[in-house]
Amino acid sequence: MFTEIIKGLGTTIKHMFEEPITIQYPEERKPVAKRFKGRHELKRYDNGLEKCIGCALCAAACPADAIFVQASENTDEQRFSPGERHASVYEINMLRCIFCGYCEDACPTQAIVLEHDYELAFFDRQSAIYTKKELLVPVPDGGKPTPQQVAPGSFNWSIPPMQDAE
Repeated sequence: MFTEIIKGLGTTIKHMFEEPITIQYPEERKPVAKRFKGRHELKRYDNGLEKCIGCALCAAACPADAIFVQASENTDEQRFSPGERHASVYEINMLRCIFCGYCEDACPTQAIVLEHDYELAFFDRQSAIYTKKELLVPVPDGGKPTPQQVAPGSFNWSIPPMQDAE
């Protein structure tokens, strides 16, 4: 029994002189891995149009049934995305999400991306449901906010090329 106490004290004394590995969390953040799956974001094209076309493949791929998508038609007066439809309602219930990334894999336009934000705290159930407004990234420089108005028949239906994942 006395030898175990000596071993324990030896371990304690050995670690007393090592550099601590603790970080001061709110002020100092530990970098995450490149493939880390954190908070979702809905991306935009450079011209400001939303990448989400309301196909709901992300909702179909979600094993936790955490995503709800309701699609609406695009018109020349109100254009949200380059396709025929856009997601008028897009919600993710973060209490159900298991951060598997299947939604990201299923998206044909790379609209939904799991980014590196891991600070997800909720005080009630309603604040855990992220809406389209909270998920959509800001309009890039040089782009116009949605909905955009285009002249009838003048909209370029070519979708910008997809960028390689980093």
